Amino acid sequence: MKYEHRFRVQAPQEDVAAFHSRVHGLKAITPPVTPIRIHSAPDPLGEGDEIDFTMRLGPLPIRWKSRIEAVSVEGFTDRQTHGPFAAWAHRHHFVRLDDHTTEVHDVVEASLRPHLLWGAVGLAMWVGLPLLFTYRAARTRRLLEQQYQEGG
Repeated sequence: MKYEHRFRVQAPQEDVAAFHSRVHGLKAITPPVTPIRIHSAPDPLGEGDEIDFTMRLGPLPIRWKSRIEAVSVEGFTDRQTHGPFAAWAHRHHFVRLDDHTTEVHDVVEASLRPHLLWGAVGLAMWVGLPLLFTYRAARTRRLLEQQYQEGG
């Protein structure tokens, strides 16, 4: 399965990359209906780092671990090493359009677990990706554009 989402933000590519490398950035763009608790993660995240967290899908806690790969100012990949999917790789790509505009291109490739509970959980999460990424885009724009307008 493959999902893609694009949006533009009025902020320099370096600022967009830095924002997405911080744990507080992840928390800031996570919808309040999906609370997230970070168990361990370096801040900022870099090549080979791992992030261990629990998110809630309704009453169900979902433990998730990811490894950060292919880090540059142009983006990074977080690859699930433990979680609800058989496989999950999320590429965050930051495309410099000009000195003050960046396109964020998210590409998620995943496969469901052949398991009654986790397959259903993964499918529910997958179906919710358009809403999740719409929320994330709006929050990213709001936070970064406000920061950029205030001068950093």
